[in-house]
Amino acid sequence: MSAQFLQFLLAGLTVGAIYALVALGFSIIYNASHVINFAQGEFVMVGGMCTVWLANAGWPLPAAVAAAVLLAALLGLALERLAVEPARGASVVTLIIITIGASILLRGLASVVWDKKFHALKPFSGEAPLHIGGATLLPQSLWVLGVTLAIVVLLSWFFGRTLLGKALLATSHNRLAAQLVGISVRRVLLTAYGLSAALGGVAGILIAPITFTSWDVGVMLGLKGFAAAILGGMGSGPGAVLGGLALGIIEAMGAGYLSSAYKDALAFVIILAVLFFMPGGLLGARRTERV
Repeated sequence: MSAQFLQFLLAGLTVGAIYALVALGFSIIYNASHVINFAQGEFVMVGGMCTVWLANAGWPLPAAVAAAVLLAALLGLALERLAVEPARGASVVTLIIITIGASILLRGLASVVWDKKFHALKPFSGEAPLHIGGATLLPQSLWVLGVTLAIVVLLSWFFGRTLLGKALLATSHNRLAAQLVGISVRRVLLTAYGLSAALGGVAGILIAPITFTSWDVGVMLGLKGFAAAILGGMGSGPGAVLGGLALGIIEAMGAGYLSSAYKDALAFVIILAVLFFMPGGLLGARRTERV
């Protein structure tokens, strides 16, 4: 394995882990409510911008991170409570348009509350690169990969071992049946939106020390997270992780061996290719019954 190939691979895995977190947020909400939440990218922006703002105000980094994730989660709850819930019973297209409107609103508020400049967050554990087989890896990349792995493990435990996680899975399979056995669908939907927003916030915090964050950074990250969810199979948690990593590696290899000018376009090419030739994604979208 050449040093150049290894360098591109490590870079792809790092950014792919971020896409995986965003894609997991898409999948959680899609499973719970059959809605594609295009405000997901704005939660990424809120996580990064809020952490930078609080850190610059003198907050310790752990406290700034916790507050930013909490703010993202509260915004997710507010989105479900104030925008999605009042439109219950509307068509899926209407609900998607509502999430797009929420995305625009959040970007506008961010530009007013913070600013329209680019900001960088200080790396969590230094900037001295690590050398692996002729390639270099930033310590922040290890944070990205490690935290993403920990979140995947925690989500597996949550959905497999807790009553609330199992209730969310049951609701995704059949909402009416879940209601008949006493599951509070209202609580499940709030949990899904809050959890997905928190995941987005974590992704924004992790990527901020590597790339700049700004009021509109969530647009592209949200679209790429959506592409990763489509690639892995919308509604599939493992598919979201696989799709995110695959998209990150494809982007890195394309930018390295072809041209960086095509990096952002690759995500949209993948969406079209998957929709045309493999609608179920890599792992196949799980069929759920909408009631």
